[in-house]
Amino acid sequence: MSDTAPNAVPQAPAPAPAKKRGLVKWIVIGLVTALVLGGGGAAGWWFVLRTPPPAEGAEPEAAAKPSGAGIVAMDQFLVNLADKDAQRFLRVKLGLVVETKKDGEDLSKEEVAKARLRSAILEVLALQTAERLVTPEGKSELKKAIAERSNAALGEKKVLDVLFTDFVVQF
Repeated sequence: MSDTAPNAVPQAPAPAPAKKRGLVKWIVIGLVTALVLGGGGAAGWWFVLRTPPPAEGAEPEAAAKPSGAGIVAMDQFLVNLADKDAQRFLRVKLGLVVETKKDGEDLSKEEVAKARLRSAILEVLALQTAERLVTPEGKSELKKAIAERSNAALGEKKVLDVLFTDFVVQF
């Protein structure tokens, strides 16, 4: 005869517990990921983006600086330097900060004014030496000289500052 009883009811297979454990595993991984990313974002905000509170009696920085200043972006300059012992080059890209945004837009559109500015700046750059330009004092003096020469070339519009965006001296 057979080993099974004639009145036995076949049993349904038991559910696999591995699927339940796999779902819990993914939920835990998702929660841990969310906590790590949220904690990283909070730490980034706390250490990088947070600014210290202003000192008592100090004016806000925005009030001290003119908010309406404009910029005239100049094309890159590549100039032979005035070094006598070797032939050296300067590659510089700069922007001129002017009093108003309208002045910046006007100067960017006026080809003659921009050509005068470029010529004046080239004259200043060609007089520099490599040893002088690699020092902080030399760069500061160069900024002043460019601003003075640019103001003379512009006439009534005024250059407030010179900003270097690229500055390479070839030795």
